Amino acid sequence: MLDYDKEAERYDASRGGEPRAAAAAEAVLGLLPDGTRRLLDVACGTGIVTRRFAAARGGLCVTGVDLAPAMVRQAAVRLPGAVVLADSRRLPFPVGRFDAVSTVWLLHLARTDDDVRTTVGECARVLRPGGVYVTTVDKAAAHNVGSDIDAVMASRPRRPALDQAARVESYALDHGLVPAGQSSFTGHGQGRSPRRTVADLRRGWFVTLPPGDPRADGFAARLARLPDQDRPRPDPVFTLRAFRKPG
Repeated sequence: MLDYDKEAERYDASRGGEPRAAAAAEAVLGLLPDGTRRLLDVACGTGIVTRRFAAARGGLCVTGVDLAPAMVRQAAVRLPGAVVLADSRRLPFPVGRFDAVSTVWLLHLARTDDDVRTTVGECARVLRPGGVYVTTVDKAAAHNVGSDIDAVMASRPRRPALDQAARVESYALDHGLVPAGQSSFTGHGQGRSPRRTVADLRRGWFVTLPPGDPRADGFAARLARLPDQDRPRPDPVFTLRAFRKPG
């Protein structure tokens, strides 16, 4: 698992920067009902997406939450006074506080099913009746674009996708949320090149191949033999699901 305190300084530049943030924010906002006034962005990271929520709709009050102190410090520069250090499994807000809650690129990081279930439950708890929860699902699958890099990495050990769409929907239903739409957006600038993928291997991007794992050397060697070492392959396309809390 990546250390997101250490990742904070390079996070935006290494993940598509403003173009990716703009695409994500537009897609999330497209799933929010008219009249949304209070939005909670859980796992807001550096705030690069969160600030776009606030800028895109007049009268929208946005609050960001993240667990990594270094991420919170960066987000607080973009959203002064509106970012909270907190765990998504224990949100420090009262029942029904928000009109909408978003978790963009969060659920895939959970360590256990219980963590996903608890996070979804907390998002449901702080939603008002009639409010909408929006989340990315199937993040790992989105990165498989059918490239030669994917072919090399296909045999790597995998862990269950805890953000799999059907799984997330079942947890949402358990907490009284009902499906309310879906959308997708392009992860601009996230198309992998062989050389970048080797660097990601070395720093623990692939959670089942932590730094120092001898198996990583074999994958790195095969990646190094691919052509066009610095040419990015196609960008991933991420999926969003929306769930409504009945009024």
